[in-house]
Parts: sequence; C-alpha cells; structure tokens
Amino acid sequence: MLFDVTRSELAGIFGEDRIATVPATAFPPTAADTEGARLLQTVGVPTGTLLLRQPDEDDGLLPLVQDVVDIEDFEDAAEGAGDWPVIGWLLNAHLALDPVSGKVYAVDPDEETVVELHADVSSLVQVTLRLQRLLEEFTFSGDEDDEDDEEAGFERLDGEVDRIREETSSIDPLPFQDDETVWSVVGDEIAMGQRFKGNSPGARSLYG
Repeated sequence: MLFDVTRSELAGIFGEDRIATVPATAFPPTAADTEGARLLQTVGVPTGTLLLRQPDEDDGLLPLVQDVVDIEDFEDAAEGAGDWPVIGWLLNAHLALDPVSGKVYAVDPDEETVVELHADVSSLVQVTLRLQRLLEEFTFSGDEDDEDDEEAGFERLDGEVDRIREETSSIDPLPFQDDETVWSVVGDEIAMGQRFKGNSPGARSLYG
C-alpha cells in the first residue's frame, strides 16, 4: 500500500455510518483476493464526494466495465479492461479496479477514455478521506460579509486544497497528474467554495 489507511482512522473522523464498503462476494474471482478488493471490503471509503458502487441486487456482483460502457469504442483501453470491476463513480467517470496492477482507472463514457487515476486503492481512500474531511471541517473564520475576510478565507481554502494535491502527488502523482483528472476538477470546485453541504462549518458560513 502506498498510504497507511485504516478503518479506525475513517471511523474516528466520519463515524461508522458514513463509511461505505464492498463485500468480498461482489468481486469477480480474479479480483476478490487482491489487496485493493480487501481494502474496499475492510477499510472502505467515506461517503459524500465519491460514490462507491453497490453490488447488483439480483446477482450480488459489481458490474464490469464492459457492462457499463462500449469498451470496444475506447481506443486507449488496455487489453482486458472490459473485465475490470467497476468500484465507484466520481463526477462523470466510472472508477474501475485493474486486479492485475492494482491501479484504479477513471473510465469516461462521454470522452471514451480510460485514464490511470490511482496507483492503488489506498491512494483512492486517502484522497477521498482528505478532501471529504476538508469539506466537513473547514471553516471560514471572521466576518464573511466583509470582502477582505471572505477573500482571506478562500485563500486559506485554496492553500489547503493545494497542500492535499502536493502531499498526494509526492507519493502518487496520478490523482492530480494534470488539470483534467476528475480529482483535479473536484479540488478546483472545493477551492471555489462548492461541494460544502449540510451543517458543515463551511456550508453555514457560505450559505447562512
């Protein structure tokens, strides 16, 4: 694992009811005993920004890439990509796990692209954890009706997003390898004050 991620860490931040997992029985035999599948079974990911795929109600299995897109139309798809299990959804992309390499790919049905997004599932969990925690804990201090205070708040927020990008990229460059990755877009949206929801301090400051 590139990152040390544990169930207790996630539960301590988000609570057990905010962690999504995928049962072992949902994975195809080629993937069920891989490190990535085990992490999704035992550690899971916090709910919110990333939607973890739930098994089909009828057969109890995750869909494969070939079940959700016409993979033959994707010029850059690796051989065997159609058989990868789809483990989640982020923005406009299906997230698929390559059981052989352990990498997580973003499969964009509109652009017909398959892009490396994470070197392993621990990286997926780590980035999701850090951005989701930022959304739930960041607070705009001072008088947000004051333009100077508001600008300072957004500068701090932008700095926090940049820190997550840089610290992640020093270990796994894939999630933020360019401005077009789905995580780069999510990071930009957060820095602009989007994606704060519910009763979070940031949402209360921004929306009253």
